[in-house]
Amino acid sequence: MQLPLFLLNTVLFPGGRLSLKVFEARYVDMTSACLRNEQPFGVCLIRSGQEVAMPAVPAEVGTLAWIRSFDVADTGIIHLQVEGGQRIVVEDTRVAANNLLMGRVTLKPEEAPMPLEAGFAPCLRLLQAVAERHPEAGLAPVRDEMPWVGFRLAEILPLRLEVRQALLEMNDSRMRLQILLDFMLRQGLA
Repeated sequence: MQLPLFLLNTVLFPGGRLSLKVFEARYVDMTSACLRNEQPFGVCLIRSGQEVAMPAVPAEVGTLAWIRSFDVADTGIIHLQVEGGQRIVVEDTRVAANNLLMGRVTLKPEEAPMPLEAGFAPCLRLLQAVAERHPEAGLAPVRDEMPWVGFRLAEILPLRLEVRQALLEMNDSRMRLQILLDFMLRQGLA
C-alpha cells in the first residue's frame, strides 16, 4: 500500500488522538486528497532531519492517521484532529514532485483486545484517575484491555521519544505493560 507520510517529533499510537496544524503546501495537498478520498495518511516519528522543509527520514514503524475533524483558519492553516489506526511498517519511501514523502507500507498485525491481567491494575487505576481529573485528555471511557491500556499509558507518561517509539514497535501487550508498570513504580506513580 502506498500512502503519504507525515513525519513529526511525536509518536501516534493506535486509538490515540493528535492535533495537527497543517500549513506547508505539500501537507495541505495531502490533507485535501485524504479528505476527498476518505483515506488515511501515515504518521511516523522523525529518525533524522526536521519537520519543516525537505522530507526527513522516518522511523520504520508508524501509525495510520484518520482525519476525524478539520477547520480551516483565515490564515490558511488547517487544524486537524486525527485518530491513530493500525500500525504500519515503512518498507521504502520516495519523494513526490511536491516534496511530500510517500511510503510503501505494510500493516503490522493488530493486537488482540485481551482483558487486563490483575497484576496491571495500577496501570488501569492511573488511567482512570487521569480520565476523571482531565476529561480533555480523551481517555473516557477507560477500557480494561491490555493493548489499549498500554498504548494510552505510553501516550501520557513522561517518556523519551525513543522509548515511545520502541513501545509502538513492540508486538507484546504484556511486555509493553510490564515496562510501563516498572516505570510507574520507579517514579512513584503506582
